[in-house]
Amino acid sequence: MPIDEGCQPREETSVSAASSEWFAAARFGMFVHFGLYSLAARHEWVRSRETMSDEQYDRYLEQFDPDLFDAGRLARAAREAGMRYAVLTAKHHDGFCLFDSKLTGYTSARATGRDLVAEFAEAMRAEGLRVGLYYSLLDWRHPDFTVDRFHPLRDSAPPDVNATRDMARYRAYMRGQVRELLTGYGPIDLLFFDFTYPPAPDGRPGKGPEEWGADELMRTVRELQPGILVNDRLGIPGDYVTPEQYQPDQPLTRDGAEVMWEACHTLNGSWGYDRDNHDYKDPALLVRMLVQSVACGGNLLLNVGPTGRGALDPRARGTLGAIAGWMELHERAVHGAGPSRFQPPPNALYTQRGRRLYLHLLAWPLKHVHLPGLAGRVRYAQLLHDGSEVRVQQLDGGLHEHNNLAPPGRPAGTLTLTLPVSAPDVLLPVVELVLEDEEEHR
Repeated sequence: MPIDEGCQPREETSVSAASSEWFAAARFGMFVHFGLYSLAARHEWVRSRETMSDEQYDRYLEQFDPDLFDAGRLARAAREAGMRYAVLTAKHHDGFCLFDSKLTGYTSARATGRDLVAEFAEAMRAEGLRVGLYYSLLDWRHPDFTVDRFHPLRDSAPPDVNATRDMARYRAYMRGQVRELLTGYGPIDLLFFDFTYPPAPDGRPGKGPEEWGADELMRTVRELQPGILVNDRLGIPGDYVTPEQYQPDQPLTRDGAEVMWEACHTLNGSWGYDRDNHDYKDPALLVRMLVQSVACGGNLLLNVGPTGRGALDPRARGTLGAIAGWMELHERAVHGAGPSRFQPPPNALYTQRGRRLYLHLLAWPLKHVHLPGLAGRVRYAQLLHDGSEVRVQQLDGGLHEHNNLAPPGRPAGTLTLTLPVSAPDVLLPVVELVLEDEEEHR
């Protein structure tokens, strides 16, 4: 799922503020990549990478039986991990649909009698999660989708293969499927289109807003579900931007104004199930990435790729369980929180929710941590995981010389916390600081 190289940040007028409030408060979501490629178990781009023909790829259609796909269990795992929304691949680049489309027989409903999008939407709502759907703009199965730089037939098709292919017919098909998704499954909170791409260096064509009929498609989406959030990968402005497989370390802006954003990441570098890829991110790293997203005003969409039978593999279950343990104790430092105007000390991040300021300690200090600009502003401090008090003091503002028995002074306005020598046994320690009322402080 390459990142859209030509994506644009959102226009502030595209959805109402009320429509985006839930997204900014949620901060954490689950991405679910599942399809025929899950049986191949070697990346969701396996058909393109190995330039498979329709007949070669149909081996997976013949064997597709997601008997262990349990949307309820998936929803519970997401909720317990502190996720507040989830996004399912209704259709990926291979064209296979996990919903009962009337426009093609290339669906899970035809193959197995199961509409997995319906199961997913019902299960997520039952757990109180917002529902998102992913829809690929690419379709390597559709006879009118022109062969381009990513198409599996790019090296085997005759030179005039596109002469009989009509992207206008494909655009009509695509709009029809989006209409099905937005009229047949209740309120959809988020639509993740994927993706726009420029021509290849060798001249082979890419595809962009003109090929997708992006303006008309967006109008259709807005008419059918006015409150839905739409991402930025149609090649025209959307409601939020989607950095992929990299982690922003500052708020994202357009023309000087901050925009909503969501970093999407895999557990191990592959979106679909990849049996032999063991390059997994440590749960502690994922928690730090989540906090960094919140500290910079963004969200984290963390992907899982169920196995060919539809279940989460043990490593994914373990990772979600570890995150769940941290979120159970620390969720108020994430949900509804955002950036702070205060400057954190080195090796730390701040998130803030009203008068609660959260100090996330990326490295555990020896006894003391010094917080610039917070002297006289903190009413109470505690370790968030157990509610144990953290002592605060304001050291002498003079920068006196080294003393063998006492630490040097700190700049005026610095607040010093005294911490235990041993770090708490949590993935990321957090100190909750209750701030004084700003009006009283003035």
